[in-house]
Amino acid sequence: MNNILLIGSKGQVGSELEKILKPKENIIAVARPTIDLANRDTLKSLIQQKQPQIIINAAAYTAVDKAESEPELAEAINTIAPKIIAQEAEKLGAYLIHISTDYVFDGKKNNPYHETDSTNPLSVYGKTKLAGEQAISEYCSNHLILRTAWVYGTLGKSNFVKSMLRLGKERSQINVVADQIGSPTWAKDIAETISKIIPKLTPEIVGTYHYTNSGVASWYDFAVAIFEEALQLNIPVKIERVIPITTSEYPTAANRPLYSVLNYARISTIIDTYPPHWRQRLRLMLRELSEISY
Repeated sequence: MNNILLIGSKGQVGSELEKILKPKENIIAVARPTIDLANRDTLKSLIQQKQPQIIINAAAYTAVDKAESEPELAEAINTIAPKIIAQEAEKLGAYLIHISTDYVFDGKKNNPYHETDSTNPLSVYGKTKLAGEQAISEYCSNHLILRTAWVYGTLGKSNFVKSMLRLGKERSQINVVADQIGSPTWAKDIAETISKIIPKLTPEIVGTYHYTNSGVASWYDFAVAIFEEALQLNIPVKIERVIPITTSEYPTAANRPLYSVLNYARISTIIDTYPPHWRQRLRLMLRELSEISY
């Protein structure tokens, strides 16, 4: 049984991780307000006190648009905190698993991004997450960075699926961006993947990996699928029409990559399976959500 410090245990991935790992590992789960990632001293003392064998950092500043006006806070949480975690992990000889994002890429490719492809983030969020990756690579020998994308989950306060269901109750028509392409990914699958990695942690597998559910979609495709599946499950929505629009028709504070599909071949060799398709997992997530909420 490993002594695992799980940082960000109330988030979408962190909450799923705690559920999955608790029966088989000694989990020390922390989240706000117990831990403030912007407070360097608190973070250091926590790690020194708990002496974990494995640290999982599932916490981040994820408000992509808000980060444009709060760059210092985004940097504190997404860059400086991972650096401190990495330094303390190195002192302990601990493994560090860190969750990162597809937003480290600029979206100018038209085929899936490999781990070795050049990064070029377009937003403060993406830049601070990339800087966090770089700090971890520099300061912690035994690290595993897991980039993922378009995350949604049953748990956690808000995500694209929950936003669409809320709007679907209120409106008969909605506009959704159709020229940004990615892979919707269920938080539970990310957590399951990390749980499969933990028993295989060795210095030989350290590095950066990509993981998402398989298949690709635009936000428009994703929204249409959410409403179709919701109707099948008798989740109340009154939406009648989803209208595809372009990114330029829906301006946001932060620029986003138009294409951010990730190649997951490398992680598949570690977990011995390919990720399930996003539409199948969306269906399961909505079924789970309907049992809780409707």
